[in-house]
Amino acid sequence: MADIRETFVKTLIQATEHNPEIVVVVNDSISSSRLKEFQQLYPTRVFNVGIAEQNLVGFSAGLAASGLKPWACSATSFLSYRATEQIRNDVIYSGHNVKLVGNTSGVDYGPLGVTHHSLADVSLFRSFPGFYLIIPADHQETEQAVHALLAMEEPAYLRLYRGDMPYSLNMPGEFQPGKIRLVRDGEDCALFATGRMVQRALEAADILSKSNLSVSVVNVNTLTPLDVSGIIEVAEKVSCLVTVEEHAIQGALGGAICETVAQFHPKPVLRLGFPNAFSVSGQPEAVREHYGLTAKSIARSVQSFVQEWAN
Repeated sequence: MADIRETFVKTLIQATEHNPEIVVVVNDSISSSRLKEFQQLYPTRVFNVGIAEQNLVGFSAGLAASGLKPWACSATSFLSYRATEQIRNDVIYSGHNVKLVGNTSGVDYGPLGVTHHSLADVSLFRSFPGFYLIIPADHQETEQAVHALLAMEEPAYLRLYRGDMPYSLNMPGEFQPGKIRLVRDGEDCALFATGRMVQRALEAADILSKSNLSVSVVNVNTLTPLDVSGIIEVAEKVSCLVTVEEHAIQGALGGAICETVAQFHPKPVLRLGFPNAFSVSGQPEAVREHYGLTAKSIARSVQSFVQEWAN
């Protein structure tokens, strides 16, 4: 277990050794983005625009238009909410190769409350075309995602967390943008999760197995483009679906799964997450526990839901 931001930076440093076009743009966020080593190694490739997120994105778009490959790094709440217009117009609509990296996502800022929590960023970005929205579940997937993004010319958003996450969840195969990963196969219910919640979904599945419930666990690491065919293939094999995410249940993973199955293969869906984008304040893990996002709480919710639809 270690901070996933460290793996992001390590991977980017390794890539920068061989690619002089890679640059980093920050909003006075060298420390929170874990970029001190990158700055020491490549001081001329770091641009600090100060606490000005709209400038952060617009300046990055300009660098991309000049032929560079900028990675714009900021706390997720500020990057997404303060600069949505610039992300939409200067990056996505204009088709510039800017990689946006949001760190300290969900309720990682805990006691700082609603102004610093990021529980609507995914729903803000899901409707934009030609834009990859990626949420890795462990360090190994983060490394693979960075390499995949480096090979792409399209703009993208990489949603990372603060705090410890597992190095590897032993997921089959390798990360592929736009493809789900079936981490565990089951027959009774399918549990779709993103990011930090994938590990908790696996732990919940272990708990449920002791009650003779067979639960699939699916890592939806890419919210756009969404792997519709992969989701339907999993949904066809079970009686009901559950989504779990560190985000408001509207418009992100929960919304995406509901939209998909409603159109192609209707099934009952339980959405676990935050009831809306405003949450209570407190230590991050206490906030998650308050909203039922521990492995034990997830297991209880899934068990009740499966029993409801089995009767």
